[in-house]
Amino acid sequence: MTAPSRGRDQQFEPIYHHYGPHRVGLPPLVPYFRELWHRRAFAAEMSKATMRGANTTTFFGQAWLILNPLLLAGVYYLLVTIIRGRDEPGLFVHLTLGLFAFNIVSTSINSGANSVTGSGKLLINTAFPRLLMPLAAVRTAFFRFLPTVPVYFVFHVIFLPQEWHPRMILALYFLGTLVFFSMGLAAFFATLQVYFRDTSNFLPYFVRIWMYVSPVLWLPEMIERMPRWILTLIQINPLYSMLGGYAELIQEGTIPPLYMWLTALAWAVGAVAIGFLYFISREREFAVRLD
Repeated sequence: MTAPSRGRDQQFEPIYHHYGPHRVGLPPLVPYFRELWHRRAFAAEMSKATMRGANTTTFFGQAWLILNPLLLAGVYYLLVTIIRGRDEPGLFVHLTLGLFAFNIVSTSINSGANSVTGSGKLLINTAFPRLLMPLAAVRTAFFRFLPTVPVYFVFHVIFLPQEWHPRMILALYFLGTLVFFSMGLAAFFATLQVYFRDTSNFLPYFVRIWMYVSPVLWLPEMIERMPRWILTLIQINPLYSMLGGYAELIQEGTIPPLYMWLTALAWAVGAVAIGFLYFISREREFAVRLD
């Protein structure tokens, strides 16, 4: 039996869809993260496309990823040397290590903040967990960091030839916490950028100030004579434990205190939990809020 055909004079009623802001709330998290894991290849391809678009897969693109922080390290080294009046080659090695690692955070924040607002058509036309966007930005930041690793070790061989030890492998723990911390920040600022479009204009200044108060441009012994309350504020900084433990293990071979291991882990887990939940609870209205 076939369905009766519609008459020529019969009118088809147009169907209208009205899109409005979705009520804030969390979807079922287990299916969400399962789908997120299944779509990880999609995030990888977005990251690769971003890197190709920025020419970071070419020789000169890779060279600039290394030259930029090296030039900054040289400038800061000259400034710090002039201010302190002492020439310390080990400080230059510390600057390169700190700037290379800090670039993971800064790139993740700046790129992650624009990951959603810069993909309006993709959000409207494709169904996928939106959290893949800031995570793709963090992946890009990490792969931009990798070419700097052998460059650092060249300086390590030249200026710190005696500082080689098996404990250096433990620095991967602090590097891992730094990456997870960046993932949480990228998700948080990506959400904030949707609601406050000036966030991306403010972030470069925020990131620069954060770098100054982190153990990137200075060594821990440089601040030992500061008042106790200032030292406490500095140690509260999440990057104090992450970058400090990372540098101690690689450059000195000393095991950081237990509180640095626990603090780095706590900040990484906290940032991921807050950033991810904030993003996921809002992502269903992103398409409506993007112009």
